[in-house]
Order: sequence, then C-alpha cells, then structure tokens
Amino acid sequence: MLKIASFVFSPIQENTYLLYDEFKNCAIIDPGCYFDAEKEQLVGFIEKNDLKPILLLNTHCHLDHVFGNKYIAETFGLVAHIHEKELPLLQMAPTAALMYNMPFDNYTGELVYFKEGDTVTIGNDILTVIEAPGHSPGHVCFYCKVQGFLIGGDVLFNRSIGRTDLPGGNHAQLINTIKEKLFTLPDETVVYSGHGPHTTIGEEKLYNPFMQ
Repeated sequence: MLKIASFVFSPIQENTYLLYDEFKNCAIIDPGCYFDAEKEQLVGFIEKNDLKPILLLNTHCHLDHVFGNKYIAETFGLVAHIHEKELPLLQMAPTAALMYNMPFDNYTGELVYFKEGDTVTIGNDILTVIEAPGHSPGHVCFYCKVQGFLIGGDVLFNRSIGRTDLPGGNHAQLINTIKEKLFTLPDETVVYSGHGPHTTIGEEKLYNPFMQ
C-alpha cells in the first residue's frame, strides 16, 4: 500500500510527490525543489521517515518539474526516468529557465526511458505508465489501479487542463489524451496534478469547463 506525500515548490508552485510503501521504499516524482530550503525540506522528510529512495521519475521535463533532478540524483544515487520524447525539453530547460530569471544546474546523467504500458514497481506496488501527450510531446502519467490514483503531471487539473502554448504543446492532442486515456479510467480515480489541488476523474468529467 502506497502513501503519498506532496510538496509545493518554487515560485511556479509545482507539486512534487513522494510515493512510499510500508517497507520504506520511495519514489520521487517531478522534484521541483529550487531553493536550498526546499531541497532541505524534501530530504528532511525522507530522512525523518527513514525512507529509501529507489526511483526518480518525471511525468515530463518542463523546467519546473526538473529543477531538483540533479540534486536528488546525486544525493541518493538515482537515475532519471523519462519518456524519450522529453529529452529535448530536458536539454533546453536551463535556457528556458533564464527567461524566468531562474538559473539552475540541470541533470545531465544517465537516462532510463519508459513508454506506454510499462510498469514501475515500488516494492510490491505497481504503477502503469500512460502516455499522455499534448502538454508536452512525451508526457506520461503514472496509474495505480489497485489504489485508484493517478500521478497526472500537467495534463488534467482541478477544473482546468494543461497549457499548450509551450514548445511541443498541442491543444487538440491534449483534449484527445484526456478523453481517450484519462476519462476512460474509473470515475473515483483520484488525480494528483502537477499544480493545484487533487481532483477525481468523475468530477472533471462533470465540471471541467475545458472538457464540456
């Protein structure tokens, strides 16, 4: 059984997630920690709860979701897992960050690529990789069928959807992704988004103004 801890990091207010099991195995998803105090907060939680980080996962590689990749990878000896189509975004993240006056040290280490239908294991728990392009070309979500939750990144938000005006964005593709990949999940599925509060698939089917 996985527990979920969330942290809101950087001026962009990105949601970073820790998923951990009863054996203290821990996956770090989209580490957006930018300031030193945020990095200390994240590591402090891990150390306080005696967690063992075993995975570094990215839903996508926009700058706010990868600010902490290098730090986390070096601190815990991890390799970043991304979709192959996100590599150009990861490589251009430092340049994009300068537009926001937010320079950072980018992750340039080894990469593991995943694709649609791949599984990610955290101890005895399994997450399924769902390819969910539109916000970015290689965006993925992580679905836990047994516990009924989705780590959704920047695809679907509480009463909103991901922006598509950034490089590689495609509005029609995003709408199609939500309808065909996410709205086919059970209504009670809890969606933990990359920004803002969590929601459910059923609520967004009924009330999301962008999907009516």
